[in-house]
Amino acid sequence: MTVERGRIRVEPSGKRVRVYLGGRVVADSSHPLLVWESPRYPTYYFPADDVAQDLLVADGDIVHSPSRGDARTFTVTVGSTQAPGAALRYDESPIDELRDHFRFDWDAMDSWFEEDEEVFVHVRDPYARIDVLASSRHVRVEVDGVTIAESSSPRLLFETGLPVRCYLPKPHVRMDLLQSTDTVTRCPYKGVAEYWSVRTGDRVYRDCAWSYRMPLPESQKIAGLVAFYKVDIYVDGVLQDR
Repeated sequence: MTVERGRIRVEPSGKRVRVYLGGRVVADSSHPLLVWESPRYPTYYFPADDVAQDLLVADGDIVHSPSRGDARTFTVTVGSTQAPGAALRYDESPIDELRDHFRFDWDAMDSWFEEDEEVFVHVRDPYARIDVLASSRHVRVEVDGVTIAESSSPRLLFETGLPVRCYLPKPHVRMDLLQSTDTVTRCPYKGVAEYWSVRTGDRVYRDCAWSYRMPLPESQKIAGLVAFYKVDIYVDGVLQDR
């Protein structure tokens, strides 16, 4: 059942979720809570019985949230690895469902797993959706008046709450004008992306193009295709908002 308290939304998750630090399981629960502290995506809260509390030491600090109340902070320690203030517990939260639960800072932990699949960047929102559709729209990508890519067979990626992205086959891209960079990003829905800069004349526009070599299953249709941003993109002759 979904419960809303002001701007906070709380509902149970049916996934088994594990959190690791220093090679140890810090939390392992088959019934964590999904808590939308912000509208963009939720955070996991773990029942106290599913947390390795022997790894937690109270810091003596209090963190206040206007909606969740006061939380005690804890340092998570595994051997020589420490994550100060990485765990919170709202013992007397005005939101009853949060009491007797722990929240862990995502970036402070080494890894997170939903069932047996590692999750990156943030919790997957069960209400976020990705659709990848084949299209016959004409897409043209331009930088400084130079056409970098042009295709009438793009794949359009529709992701909840984000602009539509046009992914183009590499044979339809001027790869000779693209320079590979060392930038790598991760998406919990699409996977790991590699990037290119675009060179036109003496100017270089860094990290304007990206591609997923081995995307996650729900995004397989964009494997190896190239998308652009921070450049001029025309769809059926209409310049798109950047």
